Amino acid sequence: MPLIKVLITVKSYPTTSSHYDEQVSIAGFTKDGIFIRIYPIPFTKKTYDEQYQLYDWIEMDLVRSTTDFRLDTFRPVTVDAPVKKTGHLGTEDHWSERKALILKNVYRNLSTILMEAKHEAFYTSLAVFKPARILGFLVEETDREWNSGQLEKLAAEKNRGQVFEQPEDPFAVMNKLPYKFSFRFTDDKNEEVTLPVEDWQLASLYWKSLKKYSGPDKEQKAIMEVRKKYLQEYARNTDLYFFLGTTQNVHAASKQPFTIVGLFHPTTPPAVIQGSLF
Repeated sequence: MPLIKVLITVKSYPTTSSHYDEQVSIAGFTKDGIFIRIYPIPFTKKTYDEQYQLYDWIEMDLVRSTTDFRLDTFRPVTVDAPVKKTGHLGTEDHWSERKALILKNVYRNLSTILMEAKHEAFYTSLAVFKPARILGFLVEETDREWNSGQLEKLAAEKNRGQVFEQPEDPFAVMNKLPYKFSFRFTDDKNEEVTLPVEDWQLASLYWKSLKKYSGPDKEQKAIMEVRKKYLQEYARNTDLYFFLGTTQNVHAASKQPFTIVGLFHPTTPPAVIQGSLF
């Protein structure tokens, strides 16, 4: 069986806008710098929290998904395919090793990504994107509970054997985020766009922050912590890139199928001052 080594850079958080078999997916880079998606994966909340850590190297028996037209989608050979952690890529020298692998193919123009996403020669559904300017970080209140109709549809898909049977249903163990968080930004042609951030790290930060507070304003305090991390720390104080991704059903149906599924935020080296001040 094909054993593939992958550096994990993305852990998805479930949204009812996604297809079920992408509710718990991971994505990352092969040793050759190819960006791939892995789903479905064996899922329990403990497994997802603890086993799949960002920037871990893992090895799995993977094959191209035959039920997905997107060329960068892989699936485990069997439902119980073992996941072997083989190492971790650190942040030394301003993330130099991570950057050498991840920044081999960086998009700066949204039109180029959208063209490739719809072209049958590419069907690009994962991309590393460098925003030209960050214009804002938006927070919108949304539904607080999983949509019952969508959950019934997902359960039916599971019963038809369209996804791997798992001991836990993702929606039974994960709270739904009551807010939608988005970046507003421009590309290198000054095209402005707003895309939601749908990664595990943001959701985890919100829930952890919420536990710190009490009272009627605890949600607003948690939102402030998320905003501080994503806008002030990442957008203003790091060399920020977006990991963009699609889901299978949205990819085919939407003119703009991408969301921000993760962030790459290497630190920047200190400026070198030429000459002497004296």
